[in-house]
Amino acid sequence: MTSTYLDSRGHNHSGHNHGGHDHGGGDAEGSYGGAARHPLTTKQGWACFAAQSGHPTPPRLLPAEDFDRLDGLERELYNEIRQDYHSALLLVATPDIKRIITTGSKLIINNRGKQLGRRGLLISGASGTGKSTSITQLGKKFQIETERRTPGVDGRIPVVYIVCPAEANPKMLATEMATFLGLPVAERDSPQSVAHTVAAVMRRVGTSLVLVDEIHRLFLSGRRGRDASDQLKYFFDTISATFVYAGLDLAETGMFAGVRGRQIAGRFIPVNTGPFTHRAADAQRDWAKLVATMEQALRLHHHKPGTLVKMAPYLHARAGGMIGSLDQLVHEAANDAITDGTEKITKAHLDAVILDLAAINQYDPDPGPGHGRHHRRDGAGPNSAGGS
Repeated sequence: MTSTYLDSRGHNHSGHNHGGHDHGGGDAEGSYGGAARHPLTTKQGWACFAAQSGHPTPPRLLPAEDFDRLDGLERELYNEIRQDYHSALLLVATPDIKRIITTGSKLIINNRGKQLGRRGLLISGASGTGKSTSITQLGKKFQIETERRTPGVDGRIPVVYIVCPAEANPKMLATEMATFLGLPVAERDSPQSVAHTVAAVMRRVGTSLVLVDEIHRLFLSGRRGRDASDQLKYFFDTISATFVYAGLDLAETGMFAGVRGRQIAGRFIPVNTGPFTHRAADAQRDWAKLVATMEQALRLHHHKPGTLVKMAPYLHARAGGMIGSLDQLVHEAANDAITDGTEKITKAHLDAVILDLAAINQYDPDPGPGHGRHHRRDGAGPNSAGGS
C-alpha cells in the first residue's frame, strides 16, 4: 500500500513513486525560505516578504499508520518539510513587538501629508529582543494596508528597508537605498548625485515608510559617522515619509551625543526593547503564554501539549528572557526530535542546544529560590515596551 501526504505547498506526495517527489525546489514564493533568492534589502525580496502570510502554513501531520509506512526517502522529505516550517516560525506576538507596531502605525498616520513636523521612531535594545522583527513586521503591515486601500498601482514602493553598513559614509548609505530601489550606482557618482536621485525616485514611487536597521553602526563621534547621519537627515527632510531606526543599545553607543544626537533625540520617539522578566506573577504568565504559543505551533507526532509550559522557568533561565534565544532553543530542539525519531521535545534535547554566548554567560543552572533575576538594561524607562 502507498502512503500519501501533502507538503507545505499543498503538493501531493505518494509513496513508492520516487520520480514524482518534489525536493523543495519550488518557486520563491512557494517555499518557507522563498524570499532568500532576493535579500530583504531589495524591492524584490521585500515584495516576497510582504506577500507571505503572517505565519507559515503548518504542514499536515500524518496519521500514525501512514507515518509508520513512509519509506526512507518519503520520511526524509516529510521531516525536511516540518523542520523548514519550524525554522521559518517567528515570534511576532510579544509585548515589545505589539507596542512597536502600534506606536509606529500611529506615527505613520500622524505624519501623513506632512513635510515639516514629522516624527520618527527609534528602537533600541539588546541583541535578540525583537528589534528587526518589529520593524519589518511594521513595514509589512503598512505595505499590506497600502495595497488594500489603493490596489493595482503599478511601480509603487511604499516601504524601503536597509541595513546600515559598518563604518558607513554618505555614499554607502545612499547606495543602500539605491540598491533597494534597483537603481544603478557608478563608482564615479558623487554622494550628492546618488542621494538626489534616490530621494527623487522615492518621492515618485510613493515611499511613505523608511526602515533603517543596525543604526548603531553609525559612530557619531567620528567624521564618517557624522556625515552619514547628515545624509539620513537629508532623506528625512526631503522625503515625506516616516523614518524608523533600530539598533543595539543606542544610548550606550553615543547615538544621542552632540548636536546631531540632540537632533535625533528631538525628532524621534524612543521605544526600548528588552528581555522578559520572570519575577512577578504577571511576568511569569506572559512568558508562559509565549511558550504555549510556540508549543502549539510545533509539528511533532509524540509531543504532549503543555510539556514546554511546565518547563517555562527553565526555558527563561536558559534564554535569559530573550525571545531570539528562546526561538532558537525550542525550534532547534524540535528539529532534533524529528531527526532522532523521538518526535517529542525532552529536557535532554533542550540541554543539548548550544545558544548564543550572551545566553550561555548569563545562565545559572541552579539559580535557587526566586528565579527571575534577569532585568532590563539601564535606560529602559516609561517608553520601554517590555514583557514584564
